[in-house]
Amino acid sequence: MARIAVIGAGMGAMATAARLAVAGHRVVVYERGATHGGGVGRFERDGFSFDTGPGLLHLPAVYRDLFVKTGKEPLERSVDLVQVDPAVRHLFADGTALVLPNASHGGVSQAMDAALGAGAGERWSDLVNRAREVWDATRRPLLEEPLRADWRVLGRDPYPAAPVRRWYGARRPATLADVARRELKDPRAVALLESHALAHGLDPRSAPAAATVLPYLEQTFGTWYVRGGMRALADALYERCRQRRVEFRFGAEVSRVIEENGRAAGLELADGTAVEADAVVAAVDPALLPGMLSGRHPWDDGDVSPDLGPGNATPGRLTVYLALRGARPADTPHRTVVHAPDRTAELAGVFGDGRAMRKPCLRPTVTVLRPDDPSVCPDADHEAVTLTAVVAPHGPVDWADREAAEDDADGLMTAAKMVIPDLAERVLWREVRTPADTEADTGARGGAVPGPALAGAGGRLLRPANVTRLPGLYLAGGWAHPGGGLAHSGMSGALVAGLIVEGEDFRGSQ
Repeated sequence: MARIAVIGAGMGAMATAARLAVAGHRVVVYERGATHGGGVGRFERDGFSFDTGPGLLHLPAVYRDLFVKTGKEPLERSVDLVQVDPAVRHLFADGTALVLPNASHGGVSQAMDAALGAGAGERWSDLVNRAREVWDATRRPLLEEPLRADWRVLGRDPYPAAPVRRWYGARRPATLADVARRELKDPRAVALLESHALAHGLDPRSAPAAATVLPYLEQTFGTWYVRGGMRALADALYERCRQRRVEFRFGAEVSRVIEENGRAAGLELADGTAVEADAVVAAVDPALLPGMLSGRHPWDDGDVSPDLGPGNATPGRLTVYLALRGARPADTPHRTVVHAPDRTAELAGVFGDGRAMRKPCLRPTVTVLRPDDPSVCPDADHEAVTLTAVVAPHGPVDWADREAAEDDADGLMTAAKMVIPDLAERVLWREVRTPADTEADTGARGGAVPGPALAGAGGRLLRPANVTRLPGLYLAGGWAHPGGGLAHSGMSGALVAGLIVEGEDFRGSQ
């Protein structure tokens, strides 16, 4: 039985801990905060409850597998997991409404023809079918196997599109924006595709065409919600860890990874306590590791490594929690995406356009979540609504300026009025959460939210491998392979546990 020390208590950390405990190891989790879940938190006030992280789940099979492998009680007996149908309603700047069914390729095609005109559905289906080739080519190396030593092969975009010829004859790989314009034609369909990238913090102007896999995954495997909010999933995973005798130490900030005989041998906490371990799993931003290793980097030249600069280019989220008087109307879609009227201005505000400081867009793309879930409200005569927009991280934008943040939140409210026309009369109170708040709560630099690893872009969207160059030190969570998001973080747990239990000969999940 090995002693395993885990830094952080996020979803990837707990997924790793539960699997290692089942394998017979003694696992202790050290978390600087007061609770588990990492970015999957909860905000509560006056009987209302809101998720502070992702509000929906894709690829639930990851957690079904985790619960089957770590205990007798399956996922559906641990949480109330329900399919969201319709999956989403899109409201475009010209007033067009597009309602998409859940996990139905044919249904999506029909809905697009009805809303956008004949032929729109066929063009979308053709694109999604090509995205399936991306999924087939990259599922194993990107999601189910440790990052390859020859990871550069994943830098080539597997999307089957012709390269773009520029006026001077040079060729470059197609970006998602290129594919959207060339293959979808209709600006509303273009906005639909690009919104999938933006929702994951990706700039469609530079994201590889392989990012088409994102709508493919959602459309193929469906959109799911957990009653009580996604925090209930974090709670269930925490309880599963406790059942498997995983120990948790909250308020335990790690200051140093102890090295002995050329390998990780334990932790030193901020209060000076030393902890011995046979292996250390760091489920935190890998950019923090050099500070825990006396300035040493656990990567060699040529490895995928994090950006160690002072800033972080990965976007964050601006969120507004709304407590509303009045019941949720019947047949209200769970999720509505209100598209920005000026996508160019929005992308400049999130990703920059060459200026030193970024200015948030006055009318960004806003996701409105209205769950049909009585447990998140004080009673049936109230409704809990969450508004979210992708924004620049704290640093490029000063999100500590609360007055400015409230002004930016007004832009989200303006978009929400397209979904809830009587919004102004119904609001009891609102709470604004910025990337600065996310940074304070989770420790993520700039309040950034990691996106999933993707092939293409020369490997720029890959995450550091789960094995480091320091023996005994492993990486898990959204900032490590295979990247961010609930499903991907859960997959990182399976990979790290496999590497520790089976050794570096481990070839991936089966």
